[in-house]
Amino acid sequence: MTVVFDRTLGLTQKQTHYCPGCTHGIIHRLVAETLVELDVLGRTVGVAPVGCSVLAYDYFNCDMHEAAHGRAPAVATGIKRVLPDRVVFTYQGDGDLASIGTGEIVHAAHRGEKFTTIFVNNAIYGMTGGQMAPTTLIGQRTTTSPAGRDALTTGYPLRISEMLAQIPGAVFVERVSVHSPVYVRKAKKAIRKAFEVQLSGAGFSIVEVLSTCPTNWGLEPTAALGWLEENMIPYYPLGNLRDVGDGKETGRVH
Repeated sequence: MTVVFDRTLGLTQKQTHYCPGCTHGIIHRLVAETLVELDVLGRTVGVAPVGCSVLAYDYFNCDMHEAAHGRAPAVATGIKRVLPDRVVFTYQGDGDLASIGTGEIVHAAHRGEKFTTIFVNNAIYGMTGGQMAPTTLIGQRTTTSPAGRDALTTGYPLRISEMLAQIPGAVFVERVSVHSPVYVRKAKKAIRKAFEVQLSGAGFSIVEVLSTCPTNWGLEPTAALGWLEENMIPYYPLGNLRDVGDGKETGRVH
């Protein structure tokens, strides 16, 4: 019998703890497949965050390091500088990266640190009970904004990719989504490019991935995919915001 689809060697056999319909598993697979295809799995070090993906070290079949909340970029900086031949990535959610870790990611980008960040944005704090996050949309209801986020009292959702795209040291910045197969394929392409930028030594690279949180959104998994497309993408448009890895900067949005 011909095997047409199999578990990537970049992931372990351990069953994940993610809620039904959560797209963290898809994103894990895309990263793992990329590491295998680039033949760098054996020299890769990932940095797991505090958040829903806190147990990522159980799932990726490479060396992993746990970081304090928001400090994954600092840990990745140390690893990459001491072991420059390693492929280093951080895997962070919006609570970890866009809240307590905002300063870390901004300064890592300004320094042009040569690691890759996978930034998972589901517009809510998933692990701690569904509170409002810096990325929560205006009008979106959470446990700490039951009437919907109000810009007058809590400000506007933070567009991390647009902010980092202004930084010279961030040489590759792209936002993708995994709400349908065609966009999963586009996400894989962006993730691969981000790691290729690291391998070229050009500088810091980040891929923001729009993701679902059916449990804390209070939606069925299929409905959550539709909510992401209808509500998140208009505010967080998909596309490449910065690509100077080849010396020719682009800024296309699609």
